[in-house]
Amino acid sequence: MANTNAASTADREIATTRLLNAPRELVFKVWTDPEQVVKWWGPNGFTNTIYEMDVRPGGVWRFMMHGPDGKDYPNRVTYLEVVPPEKLVFLHGADSEEDPNRFHVTVLFKEKRGQTEISMRMLFDTPEERNRVVEQYHALEGQQQTMTKLAEYLELIQ
Repeated sequence: MANTNAASTADREIATTRLLNAPRELVFKVWTDPEQVVKWWGPNGFTNTIYEMDVRPGGVWRFMMHGPDGKDYPNRVTYLEVVPPEKLVFLHGADSEEDPNRFHVTVLFKEKRGQTEISMRMLFDTPEERNRVVEQYHALEGQQQTMTKLAEYLELIQ
């Protein structure tokens, strides 16, 4: 992926921003601690089994998302950049070494007077791949549901 300029990538991305009622350090922790992320990650009705979660550049997070229909979705995240508690950058795809459909994700955690603004940007290689993920996996709705589950989880643990 040569050009990641936002103006030139709008047709290849899915982006969301959400203000969470929790301090940035806590939001970053629940995003990077396998004991916590398993409690909120994924769209409504999904659960996860985490096999490993090594949050450092070059580290891997492998997990299985279990759909409400009984279908399993193997996932692998490879971390490219980790800046606690500000930023995570990673590649996300199926649980294989070289998934041709993996995509680039940047998550920013910004302090906003005791709250956290979280911005998540998923960047795909082509507009067609972005559209396939939106249509086949309902990625837009799933991302919103995941952010809502994160907000609800944060309210429970504070």
